[in-house]
This record gives sequence, C-alpha cells and structure tokens, in this order.
Amino acid sequence: MSNKKPAIIVISSHVARGTVGNRAAGFALEVLGFPVWIVPTVTLPWHPGHFATAGAGHRIVPRIEDFTSTLEDLAGSPWIGEVGAVLSGYLGEAAQAQPVADLVKAVKARNPNAVYALDPVTGDNDRLYVPQEQADAIRDILLPLSDITTPNPFELSLLAQTNEMDTNEALVAAAKSLPSKTVLVTSSHAMMKGNIANLLVEGSSVNLAEHRLVDGPLNGLGDLTAALFLGNILQLNDATLALQKTSASVYEAMSVAARLGSDELTLESSLGSLLKPKTVVESRKLLVRRTK
Repeated sequence: MSNKKPAIIVISSHVARGTVGNRAAGFALEVLGFPVWIVPTVTLPWHPGHFATAGAGHRIVPRIEDFTSTLEDLAGSPWIGEVGAVLSGYLGEAAQAQPVADLVKAVKARNPNAVYALDPVTGDNDRLYVPQEQADAIRDILLPLSDITTPNPFELSLLAQTNEMDTNEALVAAAKSLPSKTVLVTSSHAMMKGNIANLLVEGSSVNLAEHRLVDGPLNGLGDLTAALFLGNILQLNDATLALQKTSASVYEAMSVAARLGSDELTLESSLGSLLKPKTVVESRKLLVRRTK
C-alpha cells in the first residue's frame, strides 16, 4: 500500500499579488504535503482589501460554460481517483455553485471516503460582500454536500438563517442546525479579553481554542484556517487536535507577518509554523445548555 497523501482540489479566488484564496489555501496544503489541484473562480490583481489604495483593478470571471467544462474535465479524468478532498471558497458568481456541487458528487462517487470542506466566503462584520443570490447558492446547493464547514459568525448566520450570534451558545445552536458533521466557527467569542477564538462543533462535542489577537494583516486568514484545518484533519484524524494545531499555526503566521510589517500574510516565511507550530494552543470543552 502506498503512503502517498490524497490530492485535494481547491476551488477559490486567485490574486496576482497577495496571500488570499487559492494563494493561501493551496500553498498551505502543499506545505503539509498534499498534492493540490487548483481551480480559480475569479482572477484579480490584488484582493479587495487593497481597493481603497490601489483601486479595484480588473476582475476576470471565467465564462460559466468554460468553468463548468473544466470541472467536468476533472471529474472525468483518469486521475480523479487520486482525490481525497475538495475545498471550495470564494465563488466568482452564483452560477458556479452547481458545477462545484457536481464535481464534489463525482469525487465522492469515485471515493466514498472523500471529504468536502466548504468555506462559505460571503461576508464578515455584519456585511455581505457578495450578491445575495451567491450567498443563497452556497447555502442551498453546496452546504448540503459539506462534511466540514468553516464560517465566521456572520456567514454562519446566513447559513443557519438566524440573527442570534451574540454568544457562543448561540453559535453552537446555529452550527448544530447545519447538515455538516463538523463546523469550525472562526472569530468566535473568546473567554479572555484581547483574544480571538475558533469554535469547533462536532456532534455533541464543543471545543473552543483561543489565542492572542495580533495587529497585522487579516485578509486570507479564513482561507488559511480552512485549508489547514482540512489538511490537519486528514493527517491527524482528530478534529480537536486539528483545531489546536490550526489555531497555533494561524497565530504564528499572523505574528510573522506583523513582525515583518507586511500588508499580506507572509506564508513563505512561515513554513515551520504551518508544518509544526511551536506555540501551544489548548482547547477547552464547552458545556452548552440545550436550547428549546
């Protein structure tokens, strides 16, 4: 038997400059040793966080016919049996959701143990930054297929169709309403002031991992977290351990970028942090009261 790791298909945005979307997720998974198949949903010169200073630049979204045909090519390729996971993030338009769903189904038909991780990139801080129909497509078409979902609280509110996000209890209730077996809620409510937390909900188990908030570049953190969490779960086969390692790696990557004064994550300078972080981030089990 070969010990070769399964390939992971990563479907998200691509930027020429920066470390977001596929540039963050694909790189992190390759550092962890996974073969990665990259599919761009949109190509930008830089991420929207720089629009205020550099302008929006040109936005290239592949024609839906071309996008669909590309995914159909992958699904029908002689190498599709190599794929053990699919990770989807930012979509270029709502119509891309269905061909992504069809690819996920094809991967799972060939490999029933394959994992689909959905990073529902739609908004943050109570602000939707994609069209509503795109958020609806992610919820209605992709979410039902997901094994792992990694929303922030605002994205979770869209998926669960609830506005109750003010406490971790509310986040847990919303996460449990989703069809995904494993839900990682990023930017959750930390127990200590000045910290930021990741909340893991898996069945009846609820764990919270937190670390100090770093004053540095924030763009790409969700993409990085989703990719590392997926990769760590595949390697460790334990969601709680994956939570702890992922949280430590992201904290160290944030710290490195802040120390270098960069306006982007500097993952090329954080290889050790992605592979084997030195920071110890513990998780605590949360006892959450049952809601009616």
